[in-house]
Amino acid sequence: MKRQLALLRNLIQYGSLVLELPDGEQYRIGGGAPHVRWVLHERSTLRRIAADPETMLGETYMRGEWHAGGGELVPLLGVLLRNASALTHTSRMRCLLAGLSQQWNRVRASYRNVAHHYDLEEWLFRCFLDRDMYYSCAYFAVPGMSLEAAQQAKARHIAGKLLLEPGQRVLDIGSGWGSLALHLAQQHGVEVTGLTLSRRQLEMAQQAAAARGLGDRVRFLLQDYREHRGQYDRIVSVGMFEHVGKPYYPTFFRRMAAGLRPGGVALLHTICRLGPPGTTNAWVRKHIFPGGYNPALSELTSGIERGTLKVMDMELLRRHYALTLGAWQSRFQKHRGEVTERLGERFFRMWEFYLAVSEAAMEYDDLAVAQVQLAAQLGDVPISRDYLYAPVAAAPLRRAS
Repeated sequence: MKRQLALLRNLIQYGSLVLELPDGEQYRIGGGAPHVRWVLHERSTLRRIAADPETMLGETYMRGEWHAGGGELVPLLGVLLRNASALTHTSRMRCLLAGLSQQWNRVRASYRNVAHHYDLEEWLFRCFLDRDMYYSCAYFAVPGMSLEAAQQAKARHIAGKLLLEPGQRVLDIGSGWGSLALHLAQQHGVEVTGLTLSRRQLEMAQQAAAARGLGDRVRFLLQDYREHRGQYDRIVSVGMFEHVGKPYYPTFFRRMAAGLRPGGVALLHTICRLGPPGTTNAWVRKHIFPGGYNPALSELTSGIERGTLKVMDMELLRRHYALTLGAWQSRFQKHRGEVTERLGERFFRMWEFYLAVSEAAMEYDDLAVAQVQLAAQLGDVPISRDYLYAPVAAAPLRRAS
C-alpha cells in the first residue's frame, strides 16, 4: 500500500484527492480544485489498479470494489485522467506502436466489432438516448436546451453544412437507427441511402422509415462503406469514423471522394484527440468498442490530405459532447433497477463507467468532436459561416469554380 500511495502522490498534480480505505483511514493527496473523494472497499484494489490502470480501473469498478464519494464519478475520473495523461514521449510512442495492431478493421472484422456494441437490445439504448435515437454528440446551441432539442439542433447544423437542395441524393455512412437520414429526407426533401453494419439498427431504421411514410425517399442497407458503390450529391458520416481504424483512413476518404458528384459536399462528424496520437483505452476496447479508435487531429487531416478532397471548414464541439454524455447518464440512472434486473449489476456498472469516463475525457482530458466539411473545389461551399446562423435574402455567395 505504501508504494501505491507514493505513486498517487507523484501522480496527482492537478486537483486534490481524498483516498478512503475500507477501515475508514484517509489520505489527502494534491491540492486545489476540483476536490474529489475515492472510496475503496478492498485494500488490494489500489494495488491491482496500479499494476494495470488502463484495464483495472474499469474492471474494479464493475466489480463494485470502489465508488466516488458523494456520487461524483465524473469529477473523480476527470482528476485521474488529467493527471495520468501527462505521459512521457517514450510511453506515448509505445502506445502508438502497440495501437496499430488494434485497428486492422477489415470488412469482416468491422461487421463483428459493430455487432458487439450496436446489436444489443433496443430497449437498452432507449434507456438513455433521446426520442429519435441519435447516438452521437448533440449541439446545445442555446444554454438549457433539452437533449431532444439539442439533437434536433445538431441535425439542423449538419444539414446546413451540407448545403442541401430538394431532390439531391445523400449518402449517410454509418446511419445508425436512421435518425439523421430520416430528418434530412423529411425536412429537406432529399433522397437518402444509409449504410449500417448492425442488423438490429437496420431493422429499426427500416421500420421508422415506413412509419413516417418515407420508404420511397430513404433506404437503409447492411453494407460496409468499402462495399458500396454509387454517386451522390452529398455524403455525411456521423459517429462512424471512430470505427474505421488508421490504416484505412486513406481508403475511407478515397471512397468518399469517388462517391461524390462534381460540386458535391461531404461532412464528417467524429470524436478526435486534441493531443498526439495514442491508443484506445484497453478497458473500452475490451468491453465497449472493439476495434474503435479516436484519431488525433493530425491523423485525421493526414488521412484527408492523401486524397482529393479538401477541408473547407472544421469546427470543434467539445463541451457539447460532455453535456450530451451527462444527459445520457442522468437518463440511464433512472433505469438502474430495470437494467440491473435484466442484465445484472455488473453490466449496469460497466455502462455507467463507460458513460462517465467518456464524459470526463471530454470535460477534463483531450477528447473533442470535430465536424469537417469537405469538397473537391474551393468554390463548392460559401466563403464564410454566416449562412449557418442567420437567414439571408439570397443564396450564399460562392466563388466561381
